Amino acid sequence: MDYSVTIAITVGCCSVVYALIRYYSSKDKKDKLLELSDTWWTPGTENSVDNDIKPYEIAFSEELVKDLKYRLKHTRPLTPPLKDVAWNYGTNTDALRKFLDYWANDYNFQERQKFINQYQHFKTNIQGLDIHFIRAKPSNAEEKRVLPLLILHGWPGSIIEFYKIIPLLTTPKSEHDFVFEVIAPSLPGFGFSSAATIPGLSYIQMSVVLKNLMLRLGYDKFYVQGGDWGASITSTMSALFPQHVLGMHSNMCSVMKKRVLMRQMMYGYLSSFLPCAKKTGKSQAFSYKNFLAETGYFHIQATKPDTVGVGLTDSPAGLAAYLIEKFSTGTNHSYKNRADGGLLEKYTYDELIDNLMIYWASNSITTAMRIYAEMFTKENLVLGNLINSTLIKVPSACAQFPNEIMEQSPKLLRTRFVNLLRVTKMPRGGHFAAFEEPELLANDIWASIDEMEAWTKRHNKNL
Repeated sequence: MDYSVTIAITVGCCSVVYALIRYYSSKDKKDKLLELSDTWWTPGTENSVDNDIKPYEIAFSEELVKDLKYRLKHTRPLTPPLKDVAWNYGTNTDALRKFLDYWANDYNFQERQKFINQYQHFKTNIQGLDIHFIRAKPSNAEEKRVLPLLILHGWPGSIIEFYKIIPLLTTPKSEHDFVFEVIAPSLPGFGFSSAATIPGLSYIQMSVVLKNLMLRLGYDKFYVQGGDWGASITSTMSALFPQHVLGMHSNMCSVMKKRVLMRQMMYGYLSSFLPCAKKTGKSQAFSYKNFLAETGYFHIQATKPDTVGVGLTDSPAGLAAYLIEKFSTGTNHSYKNRADGGLLEKYTYDELIDNLMIYWASNSITTAMRIYAEMFTKENLVLGNLINSTLIKVPSACAQFPNEIMEQSPKLLRTRFVNLLRVTKMPRGGHFAAFEEPELLANDIWASIDEMEAWTKRHNKNL
């Protein structure tokens, strides 16, 4: 390519991005007080709900299973993949065919239902939303302090991501004088948590709902942990409600300030296409190209989630193709060059299908995808700019997995996470950390919160 053309394209693209950022942030007034109300997300039900916390059991009914198997066994013939493309055109249909065959014929619905219900599930109504959550208490706390830990998933994940890490967090360790009680909710609109019936429920408002969930459970102060959308919610909670958040741990820490994003976009683009551009550390060129190649889903879900939701709601084959591709490239980008997508490197078919069943049984794929569209409403763009400019002062820790979709330096992270105690470079793992590498993540949570406890003691002593 002619480099003069490349430079012209670069300047043009960056100018457009900058103009959009300026446009959407024009109402960003830092002197405004940021207050979010307890919006009632299903108007008309205000007088028909109660505040009880009720046990809940996930069920795969006979009717649901019969219908699902019929759809799987009557899937139209899949278009064969091109020769040697592996997963570079999306989900490889040869691999998908094997996956669907397992789902229809070998997945034991009764056994997996029992597996999913191994932890105690509950529901309670918060701001008009029936919030579903797991509450896993330590089996033998002995004399140890029990610390409440709210852990949050993202899309296209679910509570299933946490099944391997929960016992690692609720089992006491001799070297620590505390142990965790884990609260793992389905985000509003995901799984068995009900969805809003009015627009506006983004990750920002979810932080209010989930803070109120913890208060409902009797916890005025608690720790938070999350990845993907869960990372956005935990950082928002930490910024808005430091009086309730004891500390935050994230496996996807990020600084989303406008200037930072603009600088990263411009540098990433230049280093992707200009050989004269300096490349240092982790390849930002790779990250930028990867961003362009892997975020088509983001654009459609941020603009037309209900359109794509029709096909995913109607076809289990379509749902599987759409979601498992993310568990391939999100786990390791290089897996797109393998015919099997590397699906069985970190997961089993049963585990991946368990996650699909949460979406299928609850019919929640469309409402889950709306979180992307809600992020870009006019009001939430303004709120997002304000929140992303708010310093996070609670003690914080970040676990950085090498195959995560983005990474920022500790120096950059400290421009927002003022009391960043740890940044741990993990030896392996990707976007779905709790699902892929539960021991690595759990160990870092233990060590991080141990440091946060010590930091808080020192801080309070010096007051």
